[in-house]
Amino acid sequence: MAKPKSGAKKPTPAAKAGAKPAAKKDNAARLDLIRNASKKVATAATKVVKAVAEGAKGKVAAAKKAVAEKVEKAPAAAKKAAAKVAPPAPTTPPAKAGKTAPAAKAAPAAPAGKKGAGKAGGKTPSAVPAGPPVEKPRPRATKLPPVGEPLTKREMEQLLTAGEGRGVTGEGSLKGRLVLSGEMPHLVVVGRDKRELTFLLQGPDQEVLPAYVDHKVSVSGLIKKTTNHSGVVEVRKYSAKKPEVEEVAPAPSDSEPKLRYLSPGEVSMAVAAGMGAGIKGFASIRGNLEMMGEDFVLVVSNGGTRQQVSFAIEGKAAVKSLRKHVGQTLQVTGVVDKTSGWGGRITAETVEPRPSEARSVSRDEMELVHIEGEVPTSVDVKLNHGLTVRLQEQPGATWAIEPTLAKRVGLREANFEQGAAGGPATREFFFTPRNPGNFEVEFFLAKAFTPGVVERSFKISVTVKP
Repeated sequence: MAKPKSGAKKPTPAAKAGAKPAAKKDNAARLDLIRNASKKVATAATKVVKAVAEGAKGKVAAAKKAVAEKVEKAPAAAKKAAAKVAPPAPTTPPAKAGKTAPAAKAAPAAPAGKKGAGKAGGKTPSAVPAGPPVEKPRPRATKLPPVGEPLTKREMEQLLTAGEGRGVTGEGSLKGRLVLSGEMPHLVVVGRDKRELTFLLQGPDQEVLPAYVDHKVSVSGLIKKTTNHSGVVEVRKYSAKKPEVEEVAPAPSDSEPKLRYLSPGEVSMAVAAGMGAGIKGFASIRGNLEMMGEDFVLVVSNGGTRQQVSFAIEGKAAVKSLRKHVGQTLQVTGVVDKTSGWGGRITAETVEPRPSEARSVSRDEMELVHIEGEVPTSVDVKLNHGLTVRLQEQPGATWAIEPTLAKRVGLREANFEQGAAGGPATREFFFTPRNPGNFEVEFFLAKAFTPGVVERSFKISVTVKP
């Protein structure tokens, strides 16, 4: 800093005091000039913005239309185009920017509601809404790994077994049903124990495979079982088969027989007393042929007792030549329908005669006591000798005795005999008592398929002598 010269005079305090009011006046004048200039600038900025808005109205509308067409294809490019088309804000001199900035900001908002701006939509191109967001494609496996070792038979068994085979890897083939899970194709494979396994399908065909949803798909490639129940397949080749449309078969009518084969256990229940009511199916059963009026009946177990199981034979083809086999043993094959615990009906397809079983007790050299008809009486029978009772059958009913009594008195046979020359049918009960004592034997005329329903009964007293 230069020092004042020694010859210069220093201002006196009075001179300093006189200079202060003059400086204040100069500052006030400058402030007035600045304020007037700011007003003029604001007015000029408003006129400029108005002129730009009205003069560039056509250009702005055309630019907005062009931007709107490009928004759908490229939202980012639309935003750049809108920013370029927007009118530039008026600038102010740097020295007066602090005072004119509020006025410049408020000026563009005024013509927004005017008629000229309203035709353009009331908004500047920079406010044009962007288009719908474009979904980013999920990353998919497009490269295949190098070819691995083929799966052995043992590894393939582990691969197809649910709960086993975690970590098994190798080249192989799988067949299954294609499903989508999380927008990714998966192959549902039925394993060895009928349990399902799921494999994610990867590779260049991963974007094509979803078109075959619910198709039968066969894939080959590198198989990796990542868990005991799922894995990944790097698909090298695939083939898809269109699912077959299942034809709805018409429901079978009640008159059509069900051709389901009965199991051996079901056949045993069908011929047992008091069991298997409701069983229906295809089977072959054996029994003695009897008649009930004009109907043919096959007695399969407990004949002559109130636990007798019998089946009415139906079917014209099989019934035509049955009369000559009455009283014989037959093997009947057809649809068995057991309606109650004591029998039902069988629609016969084939009927084959079988040789009758040899009688367990020979009547030769045996003293027989015979009773004919429903005659309540008392008889004496020798121990280990015979007693026969012959009763006339009636259509829809059959003669029977209690099963427990049949064992005590020694019932051996209950033979059905067809009457000669169309005469009435009869049933002969043959007893061989094994225990001495007095026994009261009661005979029941009961319904054939419901032996609990009794029409009438009578009793005879049997005294077994040693």
